[in-house]
Amino acid sequence: MKHKNSFRYVPFLLAICLVGGILIGNFYTLQYSGNRLNIINTGTNKINDLLRIIDDQYVDTVNMPDLIEKAMPRILSELDPHSVYIKAKDAEAAANDLKGSFSGIGVSFTIHEDTIHIISVIKGGPSERTGLLAGDRIVSINDTVYVGDTITSEKCMKRLKGEKGTTVKLGIKRMGEKDLLDYTIVRGDIPLHSVEATYMLTPEIGYVKIKSFSETTYPELLVSLAKLGQENFKGLVIDLRGNIGGIMQTAIQMANIFLPKDRLIVYTEGRKFTREEYVSDGRGAFAHLPLVVLIDEGSASASEIFAGAIQDNDRGTIIGRRSFGKGLVQMPVEFRDGSVIRLTIARYYTPSGRCIHKPYEKGHGEEYDNDLLERYERGEFFSADSIHQNGPQYKTRLGRVVYGNGGVMPDIFIPEDTSAVTVYYKEAVFSGLIHQYALKFTDTHRQELEKFQTVEEMVKYLKTKNIVGDFAKFAQERGLRRRNLMLYKSRKLFECNLFGNIISNMMETDQFYEFINSDDPAILQSIQIIEKGETFPTPPQDIEPHHP
Repeated sequence: MKHKNSFRYVPFLLAICLVGGILIGNFYTLQYSGNRLNIINTGTNKINDLLRIIDDQYVDTVNMPDLIEKAMPRILSELDPHSVYIKAKDAEAAANDLKGSFSGIGVSFTIHEDTIHIISVIKGGPSERTGLLAGDRIVSINDTVYVGDTITSEKCMKRLKGEKGTTVKLGIKRMGEKDLLDYTIVRGDIPLHSVEATYMLTPEIGYVKIKSFSETTYPELLVSLAKLGQENFKGLVIDLRGNIGGIMQTAIQMANIFLPKDRLIVYTEGRKFTREEYVSDGRGAFAHLPLVVLIDEGSASASEIFAGAIQDNDRGTIIGRRSFGKGLVQMPVEFRDGSVIRLTIARYYTPSGRCIHKPYEKGHGEEYDNDLLERYERGEFFSADSIHQNGPQYKTRLGRVVYGNGGVMPDIFIPEDTSAVTVYYKEAVFSGLIHQYALKFTDTHRQELEKFQTVEEMVKYLKTKNIVGDFAKFAQERGLRRRNLMLYKSRKLFECNLFGNIISNMMETDQFYEFINSDDPAILQSIQIIEKGETFPTPPQDIEPHHP
């Protein structure tokens, strides 16, 4: 009987063991496999779960903020070449470029022989008001000696920039002065001009060089047009070569100046963004002005919007080389730490309906980045016959054929001239020796150079100084072996580059561009087209013009 009663507890003990086994099994399942199942079932939370698991269970301590910073660009690179992540420390500089201003002391400088040399002082800026001059050397910042091989442009920028109203003390070494000069400068707003040059190419043709599309570009262009209006200009060349773009709305505002009413400028469309069209309002004061737009392989984004609007509306003539080919629209999204992503949200299309973005394959950014090198190697920069546009065809208002998927092809092709380029010249340029020599020459002859008011006077003076031969000696003393045959072949390039740097050191950007444009084939072609009255395209002979 006693033995029989002992079996009464067996079912109870089995139940306890079963429940305990389940609990123990669940514990180890959660520890070693439950997280994997949870990730699978959470879909879009997968990345968050992965980061949590790494933070909780990875064998070594992980710097999670650093891991996230490294992961963000990699994730965006899988989308397209222009969706990018900008770290918080770089976001302010990127925003300043688009805003068109920053806070600082208002100088342009370079580092030469371990010393900061002031190249120019911005007019109306804090440094000019305080008394700094071009040619001054900054040898101390806030009573700390700042010379030597450890200084960099980036470090210097951090010390000179700062919040508006704050001060910085500089120790200045000036030629002709025995003692150091002390200046205390109150930082202020420094404009970043996107219109680099405005002057008259001929008595009737104006020229405007635009280096970017920022918030201030449109009003700057209006000021330039007003300035040229005082000279009674009757034709205009807008130079967008090397202009990588910027704000789309600025390009739309600019195009509106030159287009008649109700002309489509550009339209955008994306998966989450319905088609939005931008049309001219007819209030532009220069809708009938003879117009030439210069582009090259460095012209991108907003530059291509402007050039495409002019070309597709048959409003002017595009001269140069095929543009970069960026037809994607980015929207900035800011995080709490100040970092930003620029996410592609739509494509833009020129008035004819073409998207000029060059082909790309997701995850193959290196191939996309090498596109310009491939263009160069197959001879596209030197011959229009080497250009292969296999994209779909579109028609301008007058029925001219244009192509999509590969940038804006100019109406008149201007090849790059490399006939005088030698290995010796390229080494001189890439080594920075040309820039260094020009700075040295400027410092040594500053008093003489300050006497000249025009580019012609300064060039005439420079031609008496055997600058090319003197440079070759200067460069050889610094390790660049002199090669007389190459020096002879590239003499004109050397002279142009050296003279240009010296003029840039001493004069305004208008004078610099006046010099380098004096024998520029694209400029000469532009003048010829305007003087002949041929800036407005005509329809192909076999097509009747269409005027919707």
